[in-house]
Amino acid sequence: MLTINVAVLLAIIVFFRLRRRTQARSRNEERTTAIIILALGVLLAPTAVGQGIVDILGQLASGVTQASR
Repeated sequence: MLTINVAVLLAIIVFFRLRRRTQARSRNEERTTAIIILALGVLLAPTAVGQGIVDILGQLASGVTQASR
């Protein structure tokens, strides 16, 4: 039996949707892409990968804040 991780599937969909030229997208397509990216974020957040991304972004934000002082 083949199982597909929903987060991986959504990441693949996002990748192919964002490869298209911006001028060729309608507002509906942009909303749909935003909803898909939001769902991907919700699926990744509780995982180790999601926590790693949050840690990296936190360190980056902290570094930018300290550099601007």
